[in-house]
Amino acid sequence: MEILENILKNIEEDASVQEVRRGLFWTAVVSRRCGLASTMAQGGCSHEESGGLEGSVTNMSALGLARYGLKGGMERVSMGLAAINSLIEVDPSRCSDVEGLKLVKDLGKGKNISVIGHFPSLDALAREVKNLWIIEKRPRAGDYPEERGNDLIPQSDIVVISSTTLINKTLSGILGLCRKGSVKMLLGPSTPLSEVLFDYGIDVLAGSAVTEKESVLKSVSEGASFLQLKKHGGVRFVTLIRDYDDLVRRLL
Repeated sequence: MEILENILKNIEEDASVQEVRRGLFWTAVVSRRCGLASTMAQGGCSHEESGGLEGSVTNMSALGLARYGLKGGMERVSMGLAAINSLIEVDPSRCSDVEGLKLVKDLGKGKNISVIGHFPSLDALAREVKNLWIIEKRPRAGDYPEERGNDLIPQSDIVVISSTTLINKTLSGILGLCRKGSVKMLLGPSTPLSEVLFDYGIDVLAGSAVTEKESVLKSVSEGASFLQLKKHGGVRFVTLIRDYDDLVRRLL
């Protein structure tokens, strides 16, 4: 939780919580803006650990909801991360609309790439790189189980990490396996677009911004996937890069 707690410390302005939606795939919190995070559950946790609250979350501030969420199990952390994402101010001049995996494809030709988490449309990336190792807690055909990350991640030129690792509290361990000089990307709609993450050695933050709040809230309640949210026009990809020229030099 250290990473999320440090992000919280760097949020200067609080806001009241206007609405919370907890759908099958996504949790949304509306305060200053609409923030998203993956809905994750932890088997065997108590009602309190899973997110039960006395009273309404809309009686809380977004910072208060975030602090509350970070003290619980994964369902509560999902809500806390969505609250954080509802507060973060993003400088448009620092961001691009390039999708994270497109950036990896452009930078990673002939390189070894580890992807932590299963993302759609990885076949095109696999054709461009030397090795593509997909590492998963619940591996599908062709994936590598989580324990193989101990061997594969240190061999990788680029490590693409699902932002759900912030929720299941595995991000620090993954970063510890990355070799010096490798390029590290945090990818997914849950990604906090906070430059605090650069202090932990992450080079690229590939997240999302909600552009049509009501449409997204409706889709969250109906159990839409992120690709469906994007298809409906309610979100766009947003990428924040620490130093693009430095990435290129390190991958030469």
